[in-house]
Amino acid sequence: MSILTLAGSPSQRSRSSALLRHAAQLLRTRGLAISELGLRDLPAEDLVEGHYAGPAAHALRARVAAADAVLISTPVYKASFSGGLKAVLDLLDEKALAGKVVLPIATGGSPAHLLALEYGLKPVLSALGARHILAGVYATDKQVRIDDDGASVIDDEVRTRLEDSVERLAEQVRPRGVVVNEAFDLGRLALAGGFSV
Repeated sequence: MSILTLAGSPSQRSRSSALLRHAAQLLRTRGLAISELGLRDLPAEDLVEGHYAGPAAHALRARVAAADAVLISTPVYKASFSGGLKAVLDLLDEKALAGKVVLPIATGGSPAHLLALEYGLKPVLSALGARHILAGVYATDKQVRIDDDGASVIDDEVRTRLEDSVERLAEQVRPRGVVVNEAFDLGRLALAGGFSV
């Protein structure tokens, strides 16, 4: 099973990207393959001018097509998801998310912006064919902090909600009857340098 993460913030120190990276790491520990993509991976000119026929847009569509699930993160600006993310989504085919499990993740300045997921992002995802959109994870700026060294500090309540959503996503994409051997996965992570044993 292949999972694509799509970061809708241009900033490397983005809170929404920090949540997305945490979700990706949780999925890796479950033995799922993760591919990462962000705004910085696409030429700005292609995004601004909507170069649908360009090589970057073609590669984007291929990566989305190959994924069984897509995690999409965005900061909320002016009560809506990021314009950069919208530019990326505009380069996808009309039914690019059909048959895929989608988990939206967002951060914003206050709890009031939670509705940006429901009334802003989810309708766009539906227009792209997504029918299995998991309950989104939203956090305020106070709930996700980035330290001076770039490490993220995630509020316990947000961490729990994110872990629950990731578990639901993993259950949806894991083939029936497949049992993940946690000892094998932990050993593989240790060999890959993910942590020390």
